Amino acid sequence: QVQLVESGGGLVQPGGSLRLSCAASGFTFSSWWMFWVRQAPGKGLEWVAVISPSGGFTDSAESVKGRFTISRDNARNTLWLQMDRLKFDDTARYYCTNLNDWGQGTQVTVSS
Repeated sequence: QVQLVESGGGLVQPGGSLRLSCAASGFTFSSWWMFWVRQAPGKGLEWVAVISPSGGFTDSAESVKGRFTISRDNARNTLWLQMDRLKFDDTARYYCTNLNDWGQGTQVTVSS
């Protein structure tokens, strides 16, 4: 049974940082491209970042480029998203996904 369990969300002030984690199980994590996707209130899904199976390739959306960093540890079946210099517009529910399976998401709220 595939499971993707996100954690690390919360309430943070603008300019602050959070590190999201995604614990994966039930599939060969090291073989899959992994993504972070977010959904802001009242809006559609927005791709945030992607990482290749080996971790050697990463990319991120222009809206977060230079502020968010995606990484993974295949030995621990874990995906991370380091989020720095957070902005109000980063408020959203964040999901990790291999595009075949999705976690339940973790809420990030940026507010003063």
